Amino acid sequence: MARDGATYVCQSCGAVQSKWAGQCPACNGWNCLVEEIQSRPPGALAPSRATKMRGLAFETLDTQTIPPPRIMTGVDEFDRVCGGGVVRGSALLLSGDPGVGKSTLLLQVCAQAAVNGARCAYISGEEALDQVRGRAARMGLAQAPVQLAAETALRGIIDGLKRETFDLVVIDSIQTLWSDAHEAGPGSVTQVRAAAGELVRLAKTRGVAVILVGHVTKDGQIAGPRVVEHMVDAVLSFEGERGYPFRILRAAKNRFGATDEIGVFEMGDSGLREVKNPSALFLNSGGERAPGAAVFAGIEGSRPVLVEFQALVAPSAYGTPRRAVVGWDSGRLAMVLAVLESRCGLGLGARDVYLNVAGGLRISEPAADLAAAAALASSALDVALPQDCVVFGEVSLSGEVRQVSRMESRLKEAAKLGFSRAVGPMGIADVSPFPVSGVGRLVDAVRRIGENDWT
Repeated sequence: MARDGATYVCQSCGAVQSKWAGQCPACNGWNCLVEEIQSRPPGALAPSRATKMRGLAFETLDTQTIPPPRIMTGVDEFDRVCGGGVVRGSALLLSGDPGVGKSTLLLQVCAQAAVNGARCAYISGEEALDQVRGRAARMGLAQAPVQLAAETALRGIIDGLKRETFDLVVIDSIQTLWSDAHEAGPGSVTQVRAAAGELVRLAKTRGVAVILVGHVTKDGQIAGPRVVEHMVDAVLSFEGERGYPFRILRAAKNRFGATDEIGVFEMGDSGLREVKNPSALFLNSGGERAPGAAVFAGIEGSRPVLVEFQALVAPSAYGTPRRAVVGWDSGRLAMVLAVLESRCGLGLGARDVYLNVAGGLRISEPAADLAAAAALASSALDVALPQDCVVFGEVSLSGEVRQVSRMESRLKEAAKLGFSRAVGPMGIADVSPFPVSGVGRLVDAVRRIGENDWT
């Protein structure tokens, strides 16, 4: 048989080149082009005969559609992020750092869904079956009716799934799979793309929900070609800071639900525990609030979350002041510092500034501007904010405090946790269940902190 033509595939970005080069023209990476020879297995149809063109059938936008059926796994935080359960016939990609708990989460999801009546399969390409059983025993899930398999050959996995009828299948992980239709090694761009394509096709044709586990690179990006993220219906990321037991499940892409929902878990000796009230988890449980701390009333997805901003402004021991931030955007911090200095007369340019979001949570919404500014001003003036006060609002470059969305939901969550005062943009009093202080400009908030005036 004649040798098929060879191509060179970039292992960083997935670009395909006809000849080898030291540098990839697409991503400018060095020594990342690898020769890959594609050959069809015996009995495979030629591309021209494998498919048959069909005519297009057009419909209008007002055509009535039935909501897709979903599998309720029983893990409420996971179902929340998926949009209310896992859609049958969908493909999901879950990524996360090594050791963050991806396998633990999915084994827990599989076991709980199986207990609720779904037929589930867990296929591991990284661990032996005894290792999976041992983890299930530690989590108290040994009696769950989950079908287990350890396999890395894509053809064997596809044939096995076609012989059985499953509702939910977990593949851990896609980087370990290999197809005999390609000569590249497991984990290469060609193998990952081929495995993802076959498994997505299986999900659509058989009506089974497939969850793929994906590794991440040192930059936090999903390893392999970006086309995999386009092929699947949802891309979930499992995040967690080292030293914290908290884990955050986010949806970066979801064709069947919102992309701004989060699920909060706490890692323990017996697996992951769902956190129903994240606000109580991220707040200081007791004691007086120290200078430099401000409680931010934020929104993550559809739920309000209260989290503490901690700031420290200290004299600089070096010629260049240091700026360090954890859990918030460093560019946003630079903007707030500039507004505090130029609009409020708070000299911070020659001092070290440290800002931290307590609990390991990452905050990205602009409504945290006022909370960060209040924490910085509190530390610089050495005046503590009241224990029962929450802060939120967007700060513009002119020093104006702008209104944000869902102010009423933020204040109701604060009232539920015992807060009775709030500082925010003008108009906050119209939706507040308790007395609040509306400020039109950041300089007014800084003045109130300095004078300790919260009337």
